[in-house]
Amino acid sequence: MRSGNPTLSEKTFQNIDSTTSTSEGAMTVSGTINKTGMLFLVLLIGATISWYQPSQLFIWGGAIGGFILAMVTIFKKEWSPFTAPAYAGLEGLFLGGISVMYEAAYSGIVYNAILLTLGVFAAMLIAYRSGWINVTQKFRTGVMAATGGIFLVYIASFVLSFFGINISLIHGNGLMGIGFSLIIVGVAALNLALDFDMIEKGAEARAPKYFEWYTSFGLMITLVWLYIEMLRLLSKIQQR
Repeated sequence: MRSGNPTLSEKTFQNIDSTTSTSEGAMTVSGTINKTGMLFLVLLIGATISWYQPSQLFIWGGAIGGFILAMVTIFKKEWSPFTAPAYAGLEGLFLGGISVMYEAAYSGIVYNAILLTLGVFAAMLIAYRSGWINVTQKFRTGVMAATGGIFLVYIASFVLSFFGINISLIHGNGLMGIGFSLIIVGVAALNLALDFDMIEKGAEARAPKYFEWYTSFGLMITLVWLYIEMLRLLSKIQQR
């Protein structure tokens, strides 16, 4: 049971305390869906605040605070009923702020990015539930390798930026740059299938109830990544 999402790995459901599952109730798919809806609502509230009251404080505070809470949640999964909603709120502030910046530069881009993100999410969910996507071990390994490769490219780009070097493959609006963004969007979409599979595995393993919050948090991370990459892709297309 492995996922490209760092919050949902093969060790996520190992060493589950069956006593906790019995006393507090076990994780269910329907419960996870409800928690995901709650996190999405909190994210929308944060994004709305930042959209109508744009501020660098919201952008940087949301990004840094969200990263810190994500790390805390990963290492203290039992805190996820409290840290996951806080993470969603901070990410909402961050996304609302950068969305304002993209909208100012490219009119209509945010609306299109939201529609495409929701469309990809719905398509991947349908494909997974219908069995069109079979999450095998090779599939997981391939998506993980691709996700890790993208992460390393972004890290290299960040380091090189301090020396005034920009990787055109990431930032350029040429065919190569657009193609690279399409690949990243595709990999992010495939991570959704791994997240869906991990949620089902958690329910089958009768994980403790708080894992509903934790797996919803992991799914939210993938959706945030997908939306940001949609913005980057659409901005490159509009620059041509």
